[in-house]
Amino acid sequence: MQTTLDCIPCFLRQALKAGRLACPNQEEVHKQIIYKFCELVPQLDLTLSPPALAGKIYGHISKITKQKDPFKEYKQDANKKALQMLPQLKQIIDQSPDKLKTALHISIIGNYIDAGIETNFNWEDALFKEKNTLDEQSFQLFIQKLQTSSSIMILGDNTGEIALDTLLVQELKSKRKQVIYVVRDKPIINDATLEDAQEVGMTKLCEVISSGVSSPGTVLENCSQQFIQYFKKADIILSKGQGNFEALIDKKDGIFFAFKVKCPVVVKLTGKKLGESVFFYK
Repeated sequence: MQTTLDCIPCFLRQALKAGRLACPNQEEVHKQIIYKFCELVPQLDLTLSPPALAGKIYGHISKITKQKDPFKEYKQDANKKALQMLPQLKQIIDQSPDKLKTALHISIIGNYIDAGIETNFNWEDALFKEKNTLDEQSFQLFIQKLQTSSSIMILGDNTGEIALDTLLVQELKSKRKQVIYVVRDKPIINDATLEDAQEVGMTKLCEVISSGVSSPGTVLENCSQQFIQYFKKADIILSKGQGNFEALIDKKDGIFFAFKVKCPVVVKLTGKKLGESVFFYK
């Protein structure tokens, strides 16, 4: 998807938030970030996806703040909270008449955990209260493709969410599927990296690789050759998160998208309501 004018104020809000986290009470640094952002705006190529541009903007923020991971504390807290919930959530899955569907539902609710959005969703309550509204036709297609496939690649998104994704991976492995889980190459907002995969135990469950990008979405033209090889070989690709959706929706067909709608731009694009779960194949 291409970047819209409505994305630009969102970039500015994210930039200021990152600056304040990286350098608390340092208003001069915050001003530098704002001034740099304003300098960059006329140069932004709006034909690129929002994650592609966000990666460039955060690169400048890191240089100004001299902080490579301003959201580190937020990420650690999200992982810790999600890990604490796993035993109870595993019990819900085990008692469900459709374990895989329930695990996927929980996995998508985890996509609420996003430091880059303006709305604060109560993802902890949603895990136990939100009804499973996954599109049945899309889910049945997912099941059909699983029956004739041996491998599935999951494009991961955020911290906290990656812990909940371990439940989905367990269900897929119980069906004897090879799972490859993909993380960001370097810290960007609260997206999951290899460090997070190790922290939540994902590396003990399946093969984990980096996409090679440090943008909040799988921008194919910037991905590593190793990732592209895996990407082409995977029987099924499950793209988690709004950022991966934004980066891939008009780049490649044959992908299952699973995420929460978290901004007005994506509301318009998908026809879904803010906070609604999305699961479809394109």
